[in-house]
Amino acid sequence: MFKHILIAHDLRSTADLALRRAAQLAEQHGARLSVLHVLDPTQSEQTHDHARQTLDASISQYAPPGSELKLRSGKPSEVVLQHLRENGHDLLVLGGHLERHEFFSGTSLDRIARNCPVPLLLVAHPSPGPYQQALAAIDFSLCACSALAGAYGLLPESAELHAVHVFDPGKASGEQADSQLQIQQALIAQLLEDEARLLPPSGPSISHAVHQGGILRCLQEQLRARNSDLLVLGSHGRGALSQALLGSLAQHFLHKAPCDVFVVR
Repeated sequence: MFKHILIAHDLRSTADLALRRAAQLAEQHGARLSVLHVLDPTQSEQTHDHARQTLDASISQYAPPGSELKLRSGKPSEVVLQHLRENGHDLLVLGGHLERHEFFSGTSLDRIARNCPVPLLLVAHPSPGPYQQALAAIDFSLCACSALAGAYGLLPESAELHAVHVFDPGKASGEQADSQLQIQQALIAQLLEDEARLLPPSGPSISHAVHQGGILRCLQEQLRARNSDLLVLGSHGRGALSQALLGSLAQHFLHKAPCDVFVVR
């Protein structure tokens, strides 16, 4: 359950998609919603006024009554992270990066994702209602378990949360690989059983599967096969998934999101 959602709005069309999603989540959770825009200090006052008018129009159209607009000046990633730390937000929402942009693309997005003190939701695609099909990539790290719990709290009861564990059997023979698969399946089943005891009694349904192969390819295949509208990732675990996430895997899904992406530290 989230109480105070922050959306960092950079005036792109995808930021309005993110605003609509943030508004939907605020209504679902009964949360406050704040909209933050970072002004470029090198731009003119006229440009700043135009930005304010554009944001006021978007908030009037998409955000629930009582939503707050915050205008700050500075380096976007630094301002966003500081605002999160100082104002008690528990969820950050950003628009996906379908286009290059000087504010929340490239290194700014990476810096925010790596240092964000709260869960981060990257909204890349339009959706008419609450999330229904979430795919969570898990390993045996505490971070992955936190991501699973965070997604459970984010999703409505009508949704399905499907947990996927991917392992690489390496050069194991067919019989050895099958044995490894059975062990991994048993371990993941026990892990999820233990985690389920810590979750609230009401929430989305949870299922799981174990797959062999490469993490990136498997996640891409499962996202397509299940028509997922949300990918859930933990960002600081210790397994192969978590190590990859800190590098190319995170960059791939944050910059080429096939669906919305929810990242939990």
